[in-house]
Amino acid sequence: MLQILPKDISKEALEGIIQAYVLREGTDYGVQAHTFPEKCLQVMDQISRGEVKLWYDEGTQSVELILSRD
Repeated sequence: MLQILPKDISKEALEGIIQAYVLREGTDYGVQAHTFPEKCLQVMDQISRGEVKLWYDEGTQSVELILSRD
């Protein structure tokens, strides 16, 4: 897998990756419900802080968001 730095892709591409991730994550069972835009913003913030990294899988030709172990 290859790491993708957010600065190396367009804003639109990054937003599309985040939206696809949030959509496939399913229902929220937490105490407080969050809207789709709020969830997307939370993921964007995690990426900006380096807590979540983008990885491209050549085999599946897809991008995964993975918690950083740094």
